[in-house]
Amino acid sequence: MAGLFIGRFQPFHLGHLDAVNQALKKTDMLYIAIGSTKNNYRPGNPFTVGERIEMIKTAMDEAKISPQKYLIVPVPNINNYELWPHHVEQYLPPFEKIFTSSDIVEMLFNNANKNRKKPYDIIKIQKRIDVCSTDVRNAILKNKKWERMVPNSTAKLLKTWKTQLRLKSIREA
Repeated sequence: MAGLFIGRFQPFHLGHLDAVNQALKKTDMLYIAIGSTKNNYRPGNPFTVGERIEMIKTAMDEAKISPQKYLIVPVPNINNYELWPHHVEQYLPPFEKIFTSSDIVEMLFNNANKNRKKPYDIIKIQKRIDVCSTDVRNAILKNKKWERMVPNSTAKLLKTWKTQLRLKSIREA
Protein backbone atom coordinates (compact mmCIF):
# COMPACT_ATOMS: atom_id res chain seq x y z
CA MET A 1 0.00 0.00 0.00
CA ALA A 2 1.17 3.49 -0.83
CA GLY A 3 0.68 6.69 1.11
CA LEU A 4 0.94 10.41 0.52
CA PHE A 5 2.63 13.06 2.65
CA ILE A 6 2.39 16.55 1.15
CA GLY A 7 3.97 19.80 2.25
CA ARG A 8 5.81 22.88 1.11
CA PHE A 9 8.99 22.01 3.08
CA GLN A 10 10.24 25.62 3.32
CA PRO A 11 12.63 24.27 4.72
CA PHE A 12 12.48 20.54 5.49
CA HIS A 13 12.76 20.27 9.30
CA LEU A 14 12.83 17.63 12.02
CA GLY A 15 9.03 17.66 12.32
CA HIS A 16 8.78 16.71 8.64
CA LEU A 17 11.33 13.93 9.14
CA ASP A 18 9.40 12.61 12.15
CA ALA A 19 6.17 12.64 10.09
CA VAL A 20 7.92 10.68 7.33
CA ASN A 21 9.09 8.11 9.87
CA GLN A 22 5.59 7.79 11.34
CA ALA A 23 4.11 7.30 7.86
CA LEU A 24 6.70 4.74 6.81
CA LYS A 25 5.65 2.54 9.73
CA LYS A 26 2.15 2.36 8.23
CA THR A 27 2.80 2.06 4.49
CA ASP A 28 5.08 0.23 2.08
CA MET A 29 5.75 3.24 -0.17
CA LEU A 30 5.50 6.92 0.70
CA TYR A 31 5.00 9.62 -1.91
CA ILE A 32 6.39 12.88 -0.60
CA ALA A 33 4.62 15.53 -2.61
CA ILE A 34 6.12 19.02 -2.71
CA GLY A 35 3.43 21.65 -3.04
CA SER A 36 3.67 25.27 -4.15
CA THR A 37 6.36 24.38 -6.67
CA LYS A 38 6.02 27.63 -8.61
CA ASN A 39 6.46 29.77 -5.50
CA ASN A 40 10.04 30.65 -4.64
CA TYR A 41 12.17 33.57 -3.53
CA ARG A 42 9.26 34.90 -1.46
CA PRO A 43 9.19 35.35 2.34
CA GLY A 44 7.03 32.26 3.00
CA ASN A 45 8.45 30.25 0.10
CA PRO A 46 12.15 31.12 -0.17
CA PHE A 47 13.37 27.86 -1.72
CA THR A 48 13.02 26.46 -5.21
CA VAL A 49 11.49 23.05 -5.79
CA GLY A 50 14.95 21.73 -6.72
CA GLU A 51 16.39 22.95 -3.43
CA ARG A 52 13.54 21.36 -1.50
CA ILE A 53 14.08 18.05 -3.30
CA GLU A 54 17.76 18.22 -2.38
CA MET A 55 16.91 18.98 1.28
CA ILE A 56 14.56 16.02 1.48
CA LYS A 57 16.91 13.59 -0.28
CA THR A 58 19.90 14.50 1.87
CA ALA A 59 17.81 14.31 5.06
CA MET A 60 16.48 10.88 4.04
CA ASP A 61 20.02 9.69 3.30
CA GLU A 62 21.20 11.04 6.65
CA ALA A 63 18.33 9.19 8.40
CA LYS A 64 19.26 6.03 6.46
CA ILE A 65 15.83 5.76 4.85
CA SER A 66 16.01 3.63 1.74
CA PRO A 67 15.17 5.42 -1.52
CA GLN A 68 13.05 2.36 -2.39
CA LYS A 69 10.62 3.34 0.40
CA TYR A 70 9.77 6.82 -0.91
CA LEU A 71 9.35 8.93 -4.03
CA ILE A 72 9.56 12.73 -4.09
CA VAL A 73 7.05 14.29 -6.49
CA PRO A 74 6.69 18.02 -7.23
CA VAL A 75 3.08 19.15 -7.60
CA PRO A 76 2.47 22.47 -9.39
CA ASN A 77 0.26 25.09 -7.81
CA ILE A 78 -3.47 25.30 -8.28
CA ASN A 79 -5.52 28.09 -6.77
CA ASN A 80 -8.73 26.16 -6.20
CA TYR A 81 -9.03 24.18 -2.96
CA GLU A 82 -12.10 22.30 -4.17
CA LEU A 83 -10.14 20.87 -7.12
CA TRP A 84 -6.84 20.49 -5.29
CA PRO A 85 -7.13 16.82 -4.17
CA HIS A 86 -7.94 15.73 -7.74
CA HIS A 87 -5.07 17.90 -9.01
CA VAL A 88 -2.65 16.21 -6.59
CA GLU A 89 -3.82 12.77 -7.77
CA GLN A 90 -2.89 13.66 -11.37
CA TYR A 91 0.81 13.91 -10.45
CA LEU A 92 1.16 10.74 -8.38
CA PRO A 93 0.94 7.01 -8.81
CA PRO A 94 -2.09 5.52 -7.02
CA PHE A 95 -2.08 5.79 -3.23
CA GLU A 96 -4.53 4.66 -0.56
CA LYS A 97 -3.42 6.56 2.53
CA ILE A 98 -2.90 10.22 3.30
CA PHE A 99 -0.66 11.23 6.19
CA THR A 100 -1.13 14.77 7.43
CA SER A 101 -1.13 17.03 10.46
CA SER A 102 -2.82 19.78 8.43
CA ASP A 103 -6.50 20.40 9.16
CA ILE A 104 -7.03 21.86 5.67
CA VAL A 105 -5.45 18.86 3.90
CA GLU A 106 -7.58 16.53 6.02
CA MET A 107 -10.74 18.49 5.23
CA LEU A 108 -10.04 18.67 1.48
CA PHE A 109 -9.36 14.96 1.13
CA ASN A 110 -12.38 14.12 3.31
CA ASN A 111 -14.47 16.16 0.86
CA ALA A 112 -12.83 14.34 -2.06
CA ASN A 113 -13.64 11.01 -0.37
CA LYS A 114 -17.35 11.72 -0.88
CA ASN A 115 -16.87 11.18 -4.65
CA ARG A 116 -14.55 8.16 -4.46
CA LYS A 117 -15.62 4.53 -4.69
CA LYS A 118 -12.77 3.62 -2.34
CA PRO A 119 -12.15 6.48 0.11
CA TYR A 120 -8.66 7.41 1.19
CA ASP A 121 -7.57 6.36 4.64
CA ILE A 122 -6.64 9.70 6.23
CA ILE A 123 -4.17 9.27 9.04
CA LYS A 124 -3.45 12.19 11.36
CA ILE A 125 0.27 12.54 12.03
CA GLN A 126 1.15 13.22 15.65
CA LYS A 127 3.13 16.45 16.02
CA ARG A 128 5.78 15.07 18.36
CA ILE A 129 8.37 17.70 17.47
CA ASP A 130 7.24 21.28 17.99
CA VAL A 131 8.73 23.06 14.98
CA CYS A 132 7.42 24.69 11.84
CA SER A 133 9.18 26.10 8.80
CA THR A 134 8.16 29.66 9.72
CA ASP A 135 9.98 29.27 13.06
CA VAL A 136 13.08 28.00 11.27
CA ARG A 137 13.07 30.91 8.80
CA ASN A 138 12.51 33.45 11.59
CA ALA A 139 15.34 31.98 13.67
CA ILE A 140 17.67 32.13 10.66
CA LEU A 141 16.70 35.77 10.06
CA LYS A 142 17.31 36.69 13.71
CA ASN A 143 20.57 34.72 13.84
CA LYS A 144 19.19 32.53 16.64
CA LYS A 145 19.88 28.84 17.16
CA TRP A 146 17.99 27.26 14.26
CA GLU A 147 20.28 24.36 13.40
CA ARG A 148 18.70 22.12 16.06
CA MET A 149 15.31 22.41 14.27
CA VAL A 150 16.49 20.78 11.02
CA PRO A 151 18.44 17.66 10.06
CA ASN A 152 22.22 18.25 9.97
CA SER A 153 22.22 17.79 6.20
CA THR A 154 19.57 20.50 5.82
CA ALA A 155 21.54 22.88 8.05
CA LYS A 156 24.62 22.38 5.85
CA LEU A 157 22.63 23.12 2.70
CA LEU A 158 20.99 26.20 4.19
CA LYS A 159 24.40 27.56 5.19
CA THR A 160 25.85 26.78 1.74
CA TRP A 161 22.95 28.61 0.12
CA LYS A 162 23.51 31.66 2.38
CA THR A 163 19.90 31.43 3.48
CA GLN A 164 20.07 34.28 5.98
CA LEU A 165 21.15 36.69 3.23
CA ARG A 166 18.44 35.33 0.92
CA LEU A 167 15.74 35.76 3.56
CA LYS A 168 16.87 39.31 4.31
CA SER A 169 16.95 40.18 0.59
CA ILE A 170 13.47 38.74 0.02
CA ARG A 171 12.06 40.55 3.03
CA GLU A 172 13.50 43.87 1.91
CA ALA A 173 12.44 43.53 -1.73
